Amino acid sequence: MARGLTASQTIGPFFHHALIHDGLEVLVRPETRGERIVVTGRITDGDGAVVPDAMVEIWQANADGRYAHPEDRREDAPLDSAFTGWGRCRTDDDGRYRFETIMPGPVPGRGNTLQAPHIALTLFSRGLLNYLTTRIYFAGNPLNDTDPVLGAIEDEAARRTLFATCEEGGDMPVWRLDIRLQGDGETVFFDV
Repeated sequence: MARGLTASQTIGPFFHHALIHDGLEVLVRPETRGERIVVTGRITDGDGAVVPDAMVEIWQANADGRYAHPEDRREDAPLDSAFTGWGRCRTDDDGRYRFETIMPGPVPGRGNTLQAPHIALTLFSRGLLNYLTTRIYFAGNPLNDTDPVLGAIEDEAARRTLFATCEEGGDMPVWRLDIRLQGDGETVFFDV
């Protein structure tokens, strides 16, 4: 007689109950320096169906291009004690994520290159054994043309999957990047 058998599920969706708390999607406080923006989008699977129960994390530099991380010791870019640069949210029933943050500044890259302003995004979802990592770049920024990460993506259509576009949003600019997990128009994901 078999005892103690459990379901064969390999992963979640446990995010809503244990890892996501209200307020983590707002990275700014009144004293945070920089241009306030909203970053939003919809996550869909390979068939185009929305992913309503994913967890999205972002990490970014502050408006001066400095990360709130012990390894970023650059003195030419000050820290902002009112900005941690990290946030987390769940997708809603329509697969949408939304963060209130600031426009990040450019950060140094390898070999004295300058990376365009971007936000690192990590996605956790039911059915994914490993998280997915990508970046959000801002369409029209002149540094996009010389960004070493974007330059390493040879396929122009694939590169475009990383560009958020600005929409009118009332008090703050709204930058939208939809994420496709696989199939036609699949978002570029990085092996990190």
